[in-house]
Amino acid sequence: MARRILRTRLCDMLGIEYPVICAGMGPTLIGETTGAPVELVIAVSEAGGMGVLGGSGFSVEGLREAIRQIKARTKKPFGVDLLLPQKLDLNLGGGALKGVKEVPLRSMIQSLPKPHQEWIKKVKEELQLPDVEVMVRMNSTTRCPQEAIQVCIEERVPLFCAGLGNPGFMVEQAHAVGMKVLGITGNAKNARRMAESGIDLLVAQGYEGGGHTGRIGTMALLPQAIDAAYPVPVLAGGGIGDGRGLAAALVMGCVGVWVGTRFLATAEGGALPVNKKRIIDSTDEDTRVSKSYTGKTLRASYNKFHDLWEGSGLEPLPFPTQVLISSALLGSFIKAMKDDYVGGLAGQISGLIKEIKPARQVLEEMVEEAVDILTRRLPENIVAK
Repeated sequence: MARRILRTRLCDMLGIEYPVICAGMGPTLIGETTGAPVELVIAVSEAGGMGVLGGSGFSVEGLREAIRQIKARTKKPFGVDLLLPQKLDLNLGGGALKGVKEVPLRSMIQSLPKPHQEWIKKVKEELQLPDVEVMVRMNSTTRCPQEAIQVCIEERVPLFCAGLGNPGFMVEQAHAVGMKVLGITGNAKNARRMAESGIDLLVAQGYEGGGHTGRIGTMALLPQAIDAAYPVPVLAGGGIGDGRGLAAALVMGCVGVWVGTRFLATAEGGALPVNKKRIIDSTDEDTRVSKSYTGKTLRASYNKFHDLWEGSGLEPLPFPTQVLISSALLGSFIKAMKDDYVGGLAGQISGLIKEIKPARQVLEEMVEEAVDILTRRLPENIVAK
C-alpha cells in the first residue's frame, strides 16, 4: 500500500510529514528516566511525526548530551520540553546547598515540615518499606530553567515546548536561531495570553490528559482555545490515542495533535514496566487527579498511594518540593515490589490502550485510521451539502 498523505500547515511549519507530535513527557519520580527519552524522540521523528524530549528528566549538562545524541541519530526535526513554572520553591537546604550538584533524597526530606516527615516515617514503618538511595539533582533543568533554555538555543533545537508556564519571554531569542516555540494551556484565558506573548504554536490540553492538567474537557476546550488564540495555530491534547482522535481534532480546526499516554505505552516509552502495565490494564476510569505527586494538579494511573495521601490530612507542599515526598515513598514501593502503590502519569485514554507497540507502529496506525475516516468513512456515512 502506498504511504498515506496527511498534511496540515503544522507539517509545513515544522518540516514533518504528519501532524502528530509526541508529548515531551518527563519522569514521574526523582531517580527515574524521563518518560520521553532519546529513543522515543528518534522513533517518532523517523516515522514522520515529531518526537519531543522530556527535558525535565535531565541535569542541564545531561540535557545537552541527550540533544546531541538525537542529532547524531536522526536528521529529522525534533523538540525539547521543559517545565517553566511561574513560582518555584528552591529554598530547601538554604545556602548550605549552593554549588552542590547532587544530594541524597533522605537529607532533603529532613528539610521538610515535621508533619510531612513524620507521615513518611509512619507509612514506611506500617508498610515495612525499605530505604532507597536516591540522589536529587540540584542542577536539574527544572531548578535551573534559564540555563536549560540556553542549552536549547545554543543547540538550535527546532522546537521548544514549555510543558508548564508561558515561554513568551524567550520567543525573540529563539526566533533568532530559527527555533519555533510552543506553549500548553488548559483554558481559553491562558490561550489568549500565550498567543499574545508571541509563541508560534499552542497546545490546548483537556482535563483528560495525563500529567499536569486543568479543569476543562478537550471537546469544550478546543473551539474556545482556537478562537482565543487566533491566529496562532492550535494542537489538540488530552484524550487522543488513535486515528479517531486525530481526525476529530483536525475537523475541530486544530493543525495537529499532541499525544502523550499512547506514546508512553510503547516499546521506546520511558515509563517503568509496572506503569506501562497499569496503563494497558486500565479502564477509562482508572486515573486520578491529585496534588499528591508534585503539589500541582496532576493526572496519573490510580494506585493506593492516592488513598494514602488523601488519608494523611496534610496539605501538599509547593512545586516541586512535594515531589520529594512522592519520590521517597514510591521509590520504596518499587523496591519492595508493592505494585498496588505504584502508578505513573497517564491520561484517561489509558482505557483504549491494550498493548505495548513500537512507536512507529502507533503513529502509522493513527495516520492510517485518520485518513480512512476523512476520505472514506465520513463521505459514506454523512450527507452534507
